[in-house]
Amino acid sequence: MELAVYNINGEDTGRKVTLSDEVFGITPNDHLIYLDVKRYLANQRQGTHKTKERSEISGSTRKLRRQKGTGFARIGDIKSPLLRGGGRIFGPKPRDYSFKLNKKETRLARKSALAYKAKENNILVLENFSFEQPKTKQFLAILQKLGLDSTKTLFVLPGLDKIVYLSARNLPKAQVLPAEQINTYAILNAEKLVICEGAIEKIENTLNA
Repeated sequence: MELAVYNINGEDTGRKVTLSDEVFGITPNDHLIYLDVKRYLANQRQGTHKTKERSEISGSTRKLRRQKGTGFARIGDIKSPLLRGGGRIFGPKPRDYSFKLNKKETRLARKSALAYKAKENNILVLENFSFEQPKTKQFLAILQKLGLDSTKTLFVLPGLDKIVYLSARNLPKAQVLPAEQINTYAILNAEKLVICEGAIEKIENTLNA
């Protein structure tokens, strides 16, 4: 698959790059995409939810009324879950929601997500770029010249570039990731995928390793 290379002014440079069919041209595996997105979202959960059971509630353990002969239902102490302010029955406890996928499954899920983007013509190749200092205006100007200022976009850089990352951080519809850190959720969550020229080889090497 061949794509034109654009510069940061939104102009076609006249050059083309070839995307590997082993990464961008496979038949997508929907089930692995589902599992990888589920894993990513599960790993984001803190799992710190907690409610108090009756043994953890502060209160008297005196029996409120005698067991029989009152005409009312039997009842224990004031910490009973049936009373207001009592403990909670089977409440949530801290737990770890994360789970793992095999490396092969993870790679295939990411290839599948990239293949969907390529199939839908939602991949744009950009010349490598950087800024001298963090400037949101400069990054926004690139988006506007590419016609992506109102589109949810993921920029994939050849490596970690803190200046570009800081420039895009305040833009709600733009996300910047180095090639080594792209994941299935980030790819699918973006409407357009902008890959810097130098990142293509790194993506292909990482997913074909």
